[in-house]
Amino acid sequence: MTPSIQIISSALENIPWEERPTGSDEVVWRSGRNPIITRDAVARVNSIFNSAVVPYQDGFAGVFRCDNNAREMQIHAGKSPDGLTWDINSQRIQFKYDDEEIGRHVYGYDPRVCWLEDRFYVTWCNGYHGPTIGVGYTYDFVDFYQMENAFLPFNRNGVLFPRRIGGKYAMLSRPSDNGHTPFGEIYYSESPDMVHWGHHRHVMAPRDGWQSTKIGAGPIPIETSEGWLLLYHGVLTSCNGFVYSFGAALLDLEQPWKVLYRTRPYLLHPREIYENVGDVPNVVFPCAALVDAPTGRMAIYYGGADTVTCLAYTYIPELIDYLKLNSY
Repeated sequence: MTPSIQIISSALENIPWEERPTGSDEVVWRSGRNPIITRDAVARVNSIFNSAVVPYQDGFAGVFRCDNNAREMQIHAGKSPDGLTWDINSQRIQFKYDDEEIGRHVYGYDPRVCWLEDRFYVTWCNGYHGPTIGVGYTYDFVDFYQMENAFLPFNRNGVLFPRRIGGKYAMLSRPSDNGHTPFGEIYYSESPDMVHWGHHRHVMAPRDGWQSTKIGAGPIPIETSEGWLLLYHGVLTSCNGFVYSFGAALLDLEQPWKVLYRTRPYLLHPREIYENVGDVPNVVFPCAALVDAPTGRMAIYYGGADTVTCLAYTYIPELIDYLKLNSY
């Protein structure tokens, strides 16, 4: 392995964890408990997936995509003592806001949560005359405050960096359209105040194979001595529709639009029943990652078949070595 990879993060001794199964050589492996959150974990909810989890106090908290029985896309808050057993609020998050033009709820889905400076920021796909990037924050996962949308429609997969870069807040996103978007590339943007966004830079485009149709950023990037470790999803268009897998990239620390390495093979691909069968078949979609820096362990939360929430695991040093050896 690459010697002395430094992970710029805190210790997380109570990270959810299972060792690699005996006989497996996979760099990323699934939890034997999957799915850890089933579609019926909240009353009158159709599905719970594509959700974000962070350490909070002595346990964990998160924001979860919960499509209700009317098939309205909504985000709910929840807490857990161990990252595995969850108490998710039965009602969607009711954001507080200063401007009704921005705060009027249409839909919300695919959230990410980022601890940044003094609060937890939430980004999600927000309905405002089409999908765009909603931005809000919370201190306690009880009260949530909505800010201005980051961009004009149409955009998805807004993912913040966990620190300022060059003195500016930084975000990845994927410009899209108003439908199911048969295209998509990752871009980088900066802001002095989390409201006004610019300095847009192109990061990555689709390539071949599993990521040939579109790509989008996944969990909050992880800072390492080798670069920003980014998990991202990629989509292949098969004869039966889209297939979502995920891989990883290393981005330059101070100019994250510069890609240092990028996995040619996928890291995780839909092959289990809870990934192949559901409301949208053949989907693994990562939205959150927990890290224990001293041990290099990482737990990855991902959606399965747009229906349930699952976990996978890896060691960051092994993942970075694999990434370097299997890059374009």
